[in-house]
Amino acid sequence: MTTRRGFLTGAGAVAAHEHTHAQDHDHEHQAAPSDVTLRVKALESLLVEKGLVDPAALDALIDTFEHKVGPRSGARVVARAWVDPEYKKLLLADAAAAIAKLGYKGGQGEHLVVLENGPKIHNLVVCTLCSCYPWAVLGLPPVWYKSAPYRSRAVIDPRGVLHEFGLDLPDSIEVRVWDSTAELRYLVLPERPSGSEKLTEDELAALVTRDAMIGVAQVQLTKAGGKA
Repeated sequence: MTTRRGFLTGAGAVAAHEHTHAQDHDHEHQAAPSDVTLRVKALESLLVEKGLVDPAALDALIDTFEHKVGPRSGARVVARAWVDPEYKKLLLADAAAAIAKLGYKGGQGEHLVVLENGPKIHNLVVCTLCSCYPWAVLGLPPVWYKSAPYRSRAVIDPRGVLHEFGLDLPDSIEVRVWDSTAELRYLVLPERPSGSEKLTEDELAALVTRDAMIGVAQVQLTKAGGKA
């Protein structure tokens, strides 16, 4: 599977072949950290130097929100939709009301739309302007989701991006790309994997990854962790 660093490196290699030297030079300037990023890094370094922040504890906290607390909420929503037809109907018609039934509110959840994957359609979510993301059910957005390569290439070459994440779809499946905004966030409802009919709701939720709810992966019967 593609790691976040591998994805960015691969995207850079593609860009090197597709652009002139001058354009590459411009891209390098565009890829430089923003002023906000530099200020945050400087502040973090200062706090660590003074012993006020433990870097390991900070990393653990971020990891918890990226991979455990947030995505587990979305996984519960997906699993409930798989086992409860009425809940699924509500989720597709009024996502905000549906997730509220499971106790998830705020975090732009009121502006949520759920996209159902099927045998002929696969949905992929991106935010081309920044990093709009359904915090209420997925927590913090992964680094690669906010990266310029993903934000641009997901629209230009969605199948190529999916391939780099290890997902190759047949031509018979239509790939639809959805651009999140400040007013509208998207969550993918993945297909339920075959062979999971006897699993409990909790067991099903354990199979659902963050990546599957963004659309860069499918849910497998054997659980696989998301990429950071």
